[in-house]
Amino acid sequence: MKSVHDPRHKRRRLATKQLFAYLFKPQGVGGLAKKVLDKSTELDEEIKISATEWPIDKLNKIDLAILRLAVYELLFTDTPNKVVIDEAVELAKEFGGENSPGFVNGVLGDILKRKGIND
Repeated sequence: MKSVHDPRHKRRRLATKQLFAYLFKPQGVGGLAKKVLDKSTELDEEIKISATEWPIDKLNKIDLAILRLAVYELLFTDTPNKVVIDEAVELAKEFGGENSPGFVNGVLGDILKRKGIND
């Protein structure tokens, strides 16, 4: 089980907070959040395809921030898929609503399935 003191978890939490805040007021972000925002058009396209019932502008903003981060990690890093999904679900439990963990898990699972990505 990961620790809340794990530097990778702390980095993801910070990126999630920055991405969430950016959705309300575009502002300077750094590190991981900047990398995610630089790819947001491509990430949003993947999310749209896998969350067909929810247009991007109608998604819960914290769910969108978590999904963008996770999809970025799935597509552009060598972080194991299971780690990415576990972290995203944990962030959804911490910051999201009651249905956020299942929604995030379902969208990410669909993206992996569509892309034919396996661990």
